[in-house]
Amino acid sequence: MRFFSCLGLLLTASSVVAQTPNAGTATSLAPLTVEKIMRDQAQWLGTSPSGVYWGEDSKQIFFNWNPDKNRRDSLYQVAPTGGAPRKVSAAAQRAMPASEGRYDATYTRKVYEKDGDIYLLDLKTQRTRRVTNTAERETDPGFAQRGQLLVYTRAQNLYTWNPATGETTQRTDFRRGTRPGTPLLDQSDKFLRAQQLALFEVIRQRDQDQKAREQQQRALAKLRPKAIYLGQQSVRDVQLSPDGRYVTYTLVQEPTSVKATVVPSFVTASGFTEDLSARTKVGGPQTAYELGVYDVARDTTFVLGYRELKGLDEQPAYRKEYQLPAKAPQPADSSKAAAKKQKPATELRRVRPFGPFWSEDGQRAFLVVRSADNKDRWIVALDPATQKISMLDRQRDEAWINGPGIGYDEGNVGWLDNRRVWFQSEETGYSHLYTVDVVSNQKKALTKGNFEIQKAQLSRDKKTWYLTANASHPGEQHFYHMTREGGPLQQVTSLVGGNEVSISPDEKTLAVRYSASNKPWELYVMPNKVNGSTKAMRQLTHSTTPEFESYAWRQPEVISYKAQDGADVYARLYRPVTPQAQGPAVIFVHGAGYLQNAHKWWSQYSREYMFHNLLADKGYTVLDIDYRGSAGYGRGVRTGIYRAMGGLDLTDQVDGAKLLTQKYGVSAQRIGIYGGSYGGFITLMAMFTQPDVFRAGAALRSVTDWAHYNHGYTDNILNEPYNDSLAYARSSPINYAAGLKGALLMCHGMVDTNVHFQDIVRLSQRLIELKKENWELAVYPVENHGFEEPSSWTDEYRRILKLFETNLKPVQGSGGTGN
Repeated sequence: MRFFSCLGLLLTASSVVAQTPNAGTATSLAPLTVEKIMRDQAQWLGTSPSGVYWGEDSKQIFFNWNPDKNRRDSLYQVAPTGGAPRKVSAAAQRAMPASEGRYDATYTRKVYEKDGDIYLLDLKTQRTRRVTNTAERETDPGFAQRGQLLVYTRAQNLYTWNPATGETTQRTDFRRGTRPGTPLLDQSDKFLRAQQLALFEVIRQRDQDQKAREQQQRALAKLRPKAIYLGQQSVRDVQLSPDGRYVTYTLVQEPTSVKATVVPSFVTASGFTEDLSARTKVGGPQTAYELGVYDVARDTTFVLGYRELKGLDEQPAYRKEYQLPAKAPQPADSSKAAAKKQKPATELRRVRPFGPFWSEDGQRAFLVVRSADNKDRWIVALDPATQKISMLDRQRDEAWINGPGIGYDEGNVGWLDNRRVWFQSEETGYSHLYTVDVVSNQKKALTKGNFEIQKAQLSRDKKTWYLTANASHPGEQHFYHMTREGGPLQQVTSLVGGNEVSISPDEKTLAVRYSASNKPWELYVMPNKVNGSTKAMRQLTHSTTPEFESYAWRQPEVISYKAQDGADVYARLYRPVTPQAQGPAVIFVHGAGYLQNAHKWWSQYSREYMFHNLLADKGYTVLDIDYRGSAGYGRGVRTGIYRAMGGLDLTDQVDGAKLLTQKYGVSAQRIGIYGGSYGGFITLMAMFTQPDVFRAGAALRSVTDWAHYNHGYTDNILNEPYNDSLAYARSSPINYAAGLKGALLMCHGMVDTNVHFQDIVRLSQRLIELKKENWELAVYPVENHGFEEPSSWTDEYRRILKLFETNLKPVQGSGGTGN
């Protein structure tokens, strides 16, 4: 074993080597080196525009940009008609309305929060009124009572403001603890109180005075909001119904016994080791949520129940693997009453409510309710007057609920009209758009096909859908129109690649962030019209540097191949201009699990993309696979790793290696693999369980034992470790470390608050005890999960390149492979 630290390492320039240009492109002016591509990205690559949004008058586009190569991006603006983008001054930014906010029903006013205060913008006159100016922070602004009032929250309480009169009214009075005068529960306490009152005249008089004050307060309370006592709970998402009769709020109960993890930071400004508070581990106690309702007319509160939800008592299928096959014991008394008495109570799963979401006329509301185990999502109609809910749609997934427009919260939902709710669902295996009638319960699919609706938005007149989808190819992203009631998608964008669209407020123009696989993101503008040509898109920014442009960056092929179970797997392929027979290859494994990288737009793995060009220049064939668990391909691929991480996601890599040898002339003895985070996990599983396939591997910031990762991610895929120990045992690399044969490099940041440094330390100890020698660990004392310092990136990728050059290239003069 070798242990390296990046401290004290001198970064020397690589020797200059001849570079082979891409076929059909101009010769690059300078060769790629690790030192070059891992430099500060703003200095050498350039910074693409981001955070694009429109001015409310549709005459300006705002975005973050950094053409001056400063330490941070700045806010810029440009007219959609063209002209040079210009930086927005600090003074102008302070005077601008916030980009986010809520509009009234006629889109003539916008209310927003900025720096903790509330503002009202008249969109016709562009005049702004300041609603609050306080030391406390006001948030969550909106409109109520058909736009007559503004509503916002302060210190967890709900307030309204009347634009006509300027009057502010407090609508709720949430208080921690229990109501004063709560009846004593303990008989001993009751006895002692009665004794005190009997013995002491002073105590009796004070008690009478207190009761008199409370009576006066109750009389005054009729003019004030009801005091709602929360105990140890807190509140979120306080809302006022459109007619002002109901206040709804989410009650939050944080777990009382949570064992947090600690990440030590060794290199600090103080010179002392400082502990960073970090996440809990999977399976720990979780926050509980309830929906509270305050009926103002009845001056009463209640907490909504869900016992009638279909499937609330349905337990996950995996639990059957842990049930004992023995017959259930029979009751001693054979009577029906005795049998009923011994029948176990049905276990109801915990849920989390989102909403309510009110129709425009204020007559109806619905909730999105999700089970705590994330295997069910219900959309239910809510009648607060009767405290009843009725089911509109249920999506059940024995793996876990997610997908574009669905996510882990309420997802992309709304009212199509005053009777129909729209939402997205993976019911068919792909995320599509649906409506359901809250009166008839009639459900309708608006889109269909083997593709995903990635974003959906209704036009302001609710006549047209604006959709982003990968309908033409899983690796292409286009903007579409569709009629309100569904029908064929009408494509608006036409350039092949990724098209991220921001629609102007007047809905006539599109600001498009566009990129191709070898072209970073730039800002374009085009009419919001169907059947436009590629010439309709005009480029507004130019971000890349001349030095970056001096190299002829490859446009990787997006290919597909059949996995051993018959599934289609997509990948990016980088090839040398002149591939050598039985040459070397590297497989890259993207991180995050649920992420797409085999697409036709600029990769978020920009450094890795450039590194793959460097590898191809050196004679490597590189394969970048969207393995099982990746985004962009529907529910089947998304959940293909359920209860078996390191299963199909790993065999997809093995099948990719087989493709390289059978179709692209790669030597089966000269294949390496690398990746970070989830990609590091797969690399470890590959090196430990497929040692005859992969000769060398670099595992970066890797999960080594899923029982030590976080709850939100891991519980969805593997359930809780104490309920599904088999899934954790089969999915954790530390259990397979004995299988290591090839050369393994591990790199990890010491202040990683996502995948803790403890993960790699535990695996290192395991490798030491197994007496493994062909591994090394490089640690980075100042790096979190995502590296920031160019020196760290450079050190890491110099080690990765050395690993592959040493183990996958022939030893000069020997004709064999390196050791």
